[in-house]
Order: sequence, then structure tokens, then C-alpha cells
Amino acid sequence: MGTNYSGITRLVDDDAAAGKRCADRVLAMRTTLRPLRERRDDSRLLLATWNIRDFDSGKFGMGPRLPESFYYIAEMLSGFDLIAVQEVSRDLAPLHRVLDILGRDWDFIATDITEGRGGNGERMAFLFNRDRVRFRNIAGEIVLPEGQLVVGNSGAGADETDRGLQFARSPFLVSFASGWFTFSLCTVHIYFGDDTGAPLERRIAEIDRLAAFLAKRQDDAPRPAAGGVGNVENVIALGDFNVVSPQHGTMQALLRHGFEVPAAIDGSRIADRDHFYDQIATRVKDDRFQVTAGGIEAPFADVFRDEDLEVYRPYFEHTIPPGADDAGVRTAYRAWRTWQMSDHSPLWVEIRTDFADEYLRPIAER
Repeated sequence: MGTNYSGITRLVDDDAAAGKRCADRVLAMRTTLRPLRERRDDSRLLLATWNIRDFDSGKFGMGPRLPESFYYIAEMLSGFDLIAVQEVSRDLAPLHRVLDILGRDWDFIATDITEGRGGNGERMAFLFNRDRVRFRNIAGEIVLPEGQLVVGNSGAGADETDRGLQFARSPFLVSFASGWFTFSLCTVHIYFGDDTGAPLERRIAEIDRLAAFLAKRQDDAPRPAAGGVGNVENVIALGDFNVVSPQHGTMQALLRHGFEVPAAIDGSRIADRDHFYDQIATRVKDDRFQVTAGGIEAPFADVFRDEDLEVYRPYFEHTIPPGADDAGVRTAYRAWRTWQMSDHSPLWVEIRTDFADEYLRPIAER
């Protein structure tokens, strides 16, 4: 089964201009994303993370998403095999809408919403192509044990929830397999707060405690004895870490516990990367593990382009400040469109998953 575009025909029936525009923009996306899709084969996994902004509560007065936007989001997701998605809202209907477009080969696993001010009523989810990825029937949200709690804001104005010192949004750990490679994925949306003072300290502490927890869990896992049957514990942490820069303390909190950012997506390899909030970091004990490629995709390369401003003006007119000049209108449009796609870009890596040669060679050489 492939992507289900039949709804675009119904969209044409409801709004001819929007339906035709949707088909045209999806065609453009397919051309742009073709090199990514052509990387897919049975020997590798395309793993991605994407914070899809406020998907899709509409509580900020910038939505709801237009019907065409769901096709653009689905088209972006379809280029990968397994995607960690952050900022999924309480109502799962929008996520199911995207899954319907992706087709029957796709499935998802999601957390419950995180209550409280810091949690923002969000879920985290993994979307995966069942032809490419197997769920290994293990999933859970991470709760820190006593003695490992996050140090929160204890300064003036702090309330008890700031000192409750679990994660603001519980990280989600799920076990998967693709080909010969078995692994646990932990997706996060780390507390942001502010760029200075106690809120920044809390952000760094969340990253540090998570990385330490995952490292200890991995190090405590038994390795199969020589010649024995079993799998080593491979861990990949990904999502919105709210990292400031590759040199910042937010990144060092992740790396000091043995996690590595693959060279294909480190800060020096992606010249046009405008922020480093999103990360994919590995701590893998399988000697056969290899990241063979990686990159970042631009969500507005083909949709909601700057030149489309007047097309969408009726939808964001209410967000334009009174008396705004052309630059102000453009700023309002660029903000509004992030609630149609996202203010984050999908980040991905390609992982080798075919270890058949390494398995068979020693047998053949006996």
C-alpha cells in the first residue's frame, strides 16, 4: 500500500482552488523528497524526529490546520521509516487523519498527555511503517527513581510543581527492530523555560538526568555470553532537546554520558541549520552499528512559500497587527504558517540494518 491521496479529490469538490493547489504542492514535495525516498531499501532504516507544532489543538488562535496541511505533513513523514513526533495534542483525531493519508502500512504508539503547566497537555508519539519496522512490544514513560530527580527552580516565584522534579514531559522509551538491528528509542521534549538562570539550569538538568538514566540502564543490561544468543542494548535518544548550540551546556549534558551525535548531522555538517533544538544521539553497543547518512528537511521548500502569502492572507488576516506595513504582514504570515507545518524541521539519520554478512562469514570460515 502507498500514500492515500483520494481525499484530495474530495477537497477539490469542496474547494476547487485549494484542492488543485494541494495536488500541485504535493507533486512538488514528491520531487524534492525523491532522493530521500530512493535511499530506502531492505538494508537501512531512515529514522527521523520532528516537533510538529501544537498538533493540533488550535489553542493559540492560529489554527486550525487547513485540510491541505495534513497532506503536506503526511508527505514529509512518508519519506522516513520511523519518526519520533513531539507536541501531539490531547485529541488524536488529527494524528489519525495523517495516518489515513499515509496508508494502512503505517501505525503509531503514543503517550498519554502530560498534565500540569510544564507538560502543556502534550503527547509524544512514534509513527512507523510496519513493512520496515517491528515494534518489540516494550514501551513506557520514564519516571526517575529517588536520588536522580531533576533539580528545578527553587527561586522566588517557584511553586511546588517546579520542585516536583520529574520531567516536565515524560520521555517515552520504546523498543523496535529493523532488519538485524534491535534498539530502544527514547523521544523527549525537554523543558525550555528561559535562556538564563534557574530555568536554563532546569533544562540542562533534565537532559543530564535523562542521559544518565539511559546510560545506567544500558550499562546494567546483560550482554550475551560469547557464542550465546541475545541482543546487546542499543539506545538512541531523539527529539526536541532544546539544545542551544553544539558547544553549549545543554549539549554537553547529553554528551558527557557517552551519547554521540552522528557526524552526518552534527552542527558543522548542516550549514543552513538555524537552530539546534532537535537532536538524534546514539549510545550503541552493537559493533556492527553504522550511520551512513543524515540530514535535515526544509518544511517550507514547496509549501506555504513566501510567494504564496496573498493566497493564504484570508486565513491569517486576524493575526496581522493594526497598521502593519508589508514587512509586518510578511512576519505575521511566516509565524502563521508554522502552525500549518511547524517551526521545527525534520532531522534524520540513515542506519545500516543488514548484518547478514557479519553473521554468515564466521560460519562459512569454520
